[in-house]
This record gives sequence, structure tokens and C-alpha cells, in this order.
Amino acid sequence: MANKVLVTGGLGYIGSHTVVELMNQGYEPLIIDNLSNSDISILERIEKITGKRPEFQQVEMRDKEQLQEVFWSNNNQIVGVIHFAAVLLVGESVEQPLHYYYNNLTSTINLLECMNEFDVKPIVFSSSCTVYGNPDQLPVSEDAPIKPAISPYGNTKKVCEDILKDSSIAHPIKVVSLRYFNPIGAHESSLIGEFQSGPPHHLVPFITETATGKREKLNIFGGDWNTSDGTCVRDYIHVSDVAEAHINAMEYAIKQSDNSFKVFNIGSGDGYSVLEMVKSFEKTTGMKVPYEIVDRRPGDVEAVYADTTKATQEIGFKTKRNLDEMLKSAWDWEQALAKE
Repeated sequence: MANKVLVTGGLGYIGSHTVVELMNQGYEPLIIDNLSNSDISILERIEKITGKRPEFQQVEMRDKEQLQEVFWSNNNQIVGVIHFAAVLLVGESVEQPLHYYYNNLTSTINLLECMNEFDVKPIVFSSSCTVYGNPDQLPVSEDAPIKPAISPYGNTKKVCEDILKDSSIAHPIKVVSLRYFNPIGAHESSLIGEFQSGPPHHLVPFITETATGKREKLNIFGGDWNTSDGTCVRDYIHVSDVAEAHINAMEYAIKQSDNSFKVFNIGSGDGYSVLEMVKSFEKTTGMKVPYEIVDRRPGDVEAVYADTTKATQEIGFKTKRNLDEMLKSAWDWEQALAKE
């Protein structure tokens, strides 16, 4: 029985963890990646974890002929697609909107055209809770209104969902869009995690780098939000839990009838403030994190966390790792990087 799953952007942060989980579950991942936001060394790290080196092809998805060759050479073997490949930095997207729209939309359109051409129907899409903006009600369910995006990056996720939904009406494809909240942490082996080039783009790497002394202090943007301690609240989920959700979603998509579009929230269902994150990290690791509360940052959302009822009921998704475990794995990863 064919069990090959095409994983676009499979050497990235969430992609690499999902590849590991696919292999653990007996699937054969075929990774394509243009290596713009990842490194070929991840293949060796995945092999160390799983005992087997996954198949890899360096592909530029904006070049449709390259993508067609992938499908052609694997004809009748690919049972589904998990689509991670995208440029993904909010700040950079504001500075380079055309690059973000061209890259994220063109690659998705080319992928869908190839799926139609080669009769591959199930696709799991890497979406984001950014589509909810500043929500009217918490926790956020999948029925919450989609708000105008605060960045070109966020808008590409919304537009890609529109493209996928419209395509599922016109063509026999089976779409599951997973709206992640805030993936953090690293694999229990500390062999793969969130690589950072330059200053971190997310809270947890800032915390771990401050704890090592690489950074003098953590800036907390705003202490006057309408939350329990005045700092922003987010839903954090371990990256390995996110990876496992993709296996559930792919198996769910495969079983669906043709022409379907489903959306699921992937989060812990709990909201943690920035200060709560710092305190949990200090408690779990014994390390101190110097911080300073500074002015609010434009575009920040006050609070957002997920209602995951639908994902639990329909695809059997449930988190396994708590906040302390998430932060401990992030710290172990930071220490492993320092040794390297």
C-alpha cells in the first residue's frame, strides 16, 4: 500500500518535527524544500532520531516545472500532501509584501495545480490563528469571524485558505487547514528545534537566549493590557503535539469524500501571559530571566487562545505536553545549540 506523503518545507521547524512523527507512524515522507529558511543538516538530525534518512529533493515551488517533476517521478505513490512551505516573518512581510504574496500564493497555486494534474486529493495546510486578529470572544472557535490581517504574512494565510476552499468546490480535493496558535519547544532528543538566525522572532527563544546571557534582558511589550497581569496572553503548544496533529489531520482527510474543506484550531486551549511564561521558565529551569516592561508594540493582539473542541471531536487531537515540559524542552535545545 502506498504511504508516501509529500511534505513541503519539511526541513523547517514544524515540518521537521512532522517528518519525524510521520516516520514514527510508518509513513514515508518525501521532503521538498528550497532551503531558504532551513538547512540541509536537518536531514542528518532526522536520521539520528528515526534511524532512517528521509527522501529529500531541493525544489523551488514557484517553478511549476520543478514541482511537476516531483509528482511525475512519484506518480501513483503520493497519498497526500502536508504544505508548510512559506516565508513567515511578520515584520519582514511588512517590509517586503510583494515577496510574501508572490512566494506564498504562487507556491500554493502551483501545488494545487499539480495535485489536480496527478490526481492527489488530500492536503493538510499550515495555517495560523493570525486569521482571527483581535478576537471578539475567548476562547476562539473556528466559527469566529475572520478579521483583517495585521500583516501581509497573516493575509497570505487567509488568502491561501480562500484559494484552498474555492479549489475544494471546483476540484476533487480534500482540504484540512490547521490554524496553529503558538508552537514552542523542541524534540525530546534536542536534535531538532527552532533555529534562529539573528535576533529571535518569538518569545520563547528570546527567553532562552536571555537566560544564557546572550541577551542582556527580555523586553516585554506593554504592561497595561486588560489581562490578569497586564501582559499579552497567548496559547502555547508543544511543537511535537502540533506535529502529531498533522498525522491525525492527514488520516482524517484521506477518509473524507471528495470536495471537502475543514478547518481546525491547534492549540493547548489555555492562555498564558508573557509574565507567566517567564515565571514558569524560571521555575522549571532554575535560571533567571532579566526583563523590562516597555511600550506596547504596534499590531500586537491583547489576548488569544483556542477552543480546541472541534479538533478533539473530529480528528482526535489532544495535547500531551504541559507548559513546564514545553519550556524545559526549549531550554534543553538552547543548551544543545550552545554546545555545538
